[in-house]
Amino acid sequence: MSQSAVSRIWRAFGLKPHIVETWKLSTDPQFVGKVRDVVGIYMSPPENALVLAVDEKSQIQALDRTQPVLPMAPATPAKMTHDYVRHGTTSLFAALDIASGSVIAQHYRRHRHQEFLRFLKVIDAAVPKDLELHLILDNYATHKTEPVKKWLLRHPRFHLHFTPTSASWLNLVERWFAELTCRKLRRSAHRSVVELERDLRGWINEWNKGPKPFGWTKTADDILETLAAYCTRINDSGH
Repeated sequence: MSQSAVSRIWRAFGLKPHIVETWKLSTDPQFVGKVRDVVGIYMSPPENALVLAVDEKSQIQALDRTQPVLPMAPATPAKMTHDYVRHGTTSLFAALDIASGSVIAQHYRRHRHQEFLRFLKVIDAAVPKDLELHLILDNYATHKTEPVKKWLLRHPRFHLHFTPTSASWLNLVERWFAELTCRKLRRSAHRSVVELERDLRGWINEWNKGPKPFGWTKTADDILETLAAYCTRINDSGH
């Protein structure tokens, strides 16, 4: 079969063999219940409460290119070396207000339950005391340690809602992290962790001057029906 014939067949059926996407189905036994809980909070937030999507972007590297970045010019894209020098890492803890799009954020050099507990205290101090707090979280072990549980018992306005395992797409703060990566980190160069953290704080402050919320549109039923149809397809494929 000729190359042109193969190419025609690929185009006719919309096949793109050069593209490979990653995927993973959650095996969480409470998957359905957690999806309904999290999506329900997004689409019908409780009254007199603030809903925050919380997560950590760990191991953000302070990277500097080995040679200066060349700015773009007419008919020439910006250029940077493929290699870089590492100058350390930081972790960014972020809480996205799903209603306004504003973000409470804090840097920590480590990524343990101690830092998560400190961040909960930052949230507690930043949000008016008359509001209940509903936090969307993943199942990372630092979110469920005994010190964290004891602190939450002393602060009953905090209500935690966990996404299913292997379902980070359910946490809206991941969408904000994607904005941060694309609009700031991907093209930046930093010669120290201090410089990186200062740059990130500046970007977050600018974001909070005109925040943009990310609307959630799919109901829990829509999500579950889509996944059920997909599972049926892959089961019927013989693989």
